[in-house]
Amino acid sequence: MSNIQQFQYDNKIVRAFGLASFIFAVVGMLVGIILAFQMIYPSLNLGPWLTFGRLRPLHTNAVIFAFVGNGIFMGVYYSLQRLLKARMWSDTLSWIHFWGWQFIILCAAVTLPLGLTTSGEYSELIWPLDIAITLIWVVFGINMFGTILTRRESHLYVAIWFYIATWVTVAVLHIVRSLELPVTFTESYPVFSGVTEALVQWWYGHNAVAFFLTTPYLGMMYYFLPKAANRPVYSYKLSIIHFWALIFIYIWAGPHHLLYSTLPDWVQSLGTVFSIMLIAPSWGGMLNGLLTLRGAWDRVANDPVLKFMVVAVIAYGMATFEGPMLSIKSVNAISHFTDWTIAHVHVGALGWNGFLTFGALYWLWPRMYRTELYSKQLANIHFWLGTLGILFYAVPMYWAGWTQALMWKEFTPEGTLAWGNFLDTLTQIVPMYMIRAIGGTLFFVGVIIGVYNLFKTAAQGSFMANEAAEAPARPKPVVHEGEHWHRWIEGRPMQMLLWSTILIAIGGIVQIMPMVFVDSQIPKISTVKPYTPLELTGRDIYIREGCVGCHSQLIRPFRDETERYGEYSKSGEYIYDRPFLWGSKRTGPDLHRVGGKYPDSWHYNHMMDPTSMSPGSLMPAYPHMMEDPLNLSGLPGKITALRKLGTPYPKDFEKYAVDNAKEQAQKIARNLADQGIKDPNVADREIVAIIAYLQRLGTDIKVQPK
Repeated sequence: MSNIQQFQYDNKIVRAFGLASFIFAVVGMLVGIILAFQMIYPSLNLGPWLTFGRLRPLHTNAVIFAFVGNGIFMGVYYSLQRLLKARMWSDTLSWIHFWGWQFIILCAAVTLPLGLTTSGEYSELIWPLDIAITLIWVVFGINMFGTILTRRESHLYVAIWFYIATWVTVAVLHIVRSLELPVTFTESYPVFSGVTEALVQWWYGHNAVAFFLTTPYLGMMYYFLPKAANRPVYSYKLSIIHFWALIFIYIWAGPHHLLYSTLPDWVQSLGTVFSIMLIAPSWGGMLNGLLTLRGAWDRVANDPVLKFMVVAVIAYGMATFEGPMLSIKSVNAISHFTDWTIAHVHVGALGWNGFLTFGALYWLWPRMYRTELYSKQLANIHFWLGTLGILFYAVPMYWAGWTQALMWKEFTPEGTLAWGNFLDTLTQIVPMYMIRAIGGTLFFVGVIIGVYNLFKTAAQGSFMANEAAEAPARPKPVVHEGEHWHRWIEGRPMQMLLWSTILIAIGGIVQIMPMVFVDSQIPKISTVKPYTPLELTGRDIYIREGCVGCHSQLIRPFRDETERYGEYSKSGEYIYDRPFLWGSKRTGPDLHRVGGKYPDSWHYNHMMDPTSMSPGSLMPAYPHMMEDPLNLSGLPGKITALRKLGTPYPKDFEKYAVDNAKEQAQKIARNLADQGIKDPNVADREIVAIIAYLQRLGTDIKVQPK
């Protein structure tokens, strides 16, 4: 017994991440409710800072990185210490991690409403914050691996495998996606452009879902579900298959977000094949979780913690079945750009991540405060409100998605589009948006009740900041004859890190490298030229306002799309697009061929009051564009940066860029005056830049009109 060592678990850091998680749950979902009602009542878009386009990335970042992110760190810091029988390696690093992460979140809460964004899905933050994320992630990794290497338990439990894979994969994804050239302290251009950037974005975007919203939560499932059920994990062998198959296959699946795009077919096909294969390991993990409850199902009806966890695992199973189905081309042709995708991601975010987070909170909060949960009745109310909220959110969004797709693709017997006016397809689904807003509100009320319940639990208990524990010192790992081969790697964390890194790197290398180094993958079009300085400025305004959240710039080779929008998009048209702006959702029509479709005055009036040009439009108004001065001072730096990245601007063009922009602005001002817009200052306002950009879209290739 002399080998027994006494130590203490650090609960203060767990409590800090837990508090941050449920505080940001309230904030992130409140913003989500505001967005839901803005899509019904455009008048709720207040001023330039609180419009849908600027708040949408704030909502996604608050839910993913603030609510779920802090929930991950809460679960990791609690379970890791107990699985390794060791306190976190460094209390100082733990708190640097905590405060650094909250600082990044608060910076995002300021910069995104200000329109400071790179526009990439789940990667919108500006380059200084990308660097801050990298540094804090390194701090987290040092602390985690320091704890693993100084552990007292030689065996690494399955949850830790998922934590290791999460750390290394998120690091690789973030670094590659953040390769960018700074222009100013708040602006940058990505190294990749057009089709290649689209591939890198969705290699990152899909795997941010995989390795930030899934693998760490699977680790938490493998820890907290058996603890709550007081049962061992159903199958050790199944957990091995689940882990290695999942991390290898997942990394290949990103291109299924780009089906029927200008991405080469071989990359699209790889994304589809590996996405379908994902069903096997994903459902293996789901079944391993549910079958862990064998013999404990009678407790589920009476235990709110198990209720939350069971529905979370079922939601994981639903989302990981639906994802591969949506990657089948015939299904994707219907689902992509519709609200079906919105329903899909919210089943995962609210059901899988949200419910598992609250299940873990309800389990560990009473234990850290040495008391009982304040109210099981309130926890049950939270559960049912949350469940109803998910149903009232997801079902109408599925209905809306199918309605959109069917209306977009419907033709009359004469061969013309049955719904030629895009707005008709939007107004048809407004009732579904209303039900969605009700569902989101129900879920939000449940969150408020949950936060109150946890607060009262803490108030009635006594917090155990340092939890006493004891364990023998770690023996050297020994593989006994007849033991499973996997036992060898479970005792060697650095080997597990190495093999995880190799497996997750293969898919990215195979898919991305040919796009970067083989010119034939993106055929060039001689008529495609770089944006003029004023068009470039207008494009930056388009990005600032978050227009990509509602408008795509990608016409797929479908009859209904070419009839509605024009010639399908070509990969060579995007070679100077940094960032790419294909979009993921069509709340408004595609804009890739909008150039020249309307006179300049139409765009002016449309930005001032969308309903004046499109009665019944749900688009926000942008009157500040007619008031805010046109800032051209950054153009020389932008031109210089883009030339370094390969855009063929003439030598010394940056010296003349401002004059060139002013000349084009004057031309647009004259057009507006001729078309009845009497504004003597319009040439010096932002509106001329956005008009210049919109009028350029799709005009680089000449297609004979039908």
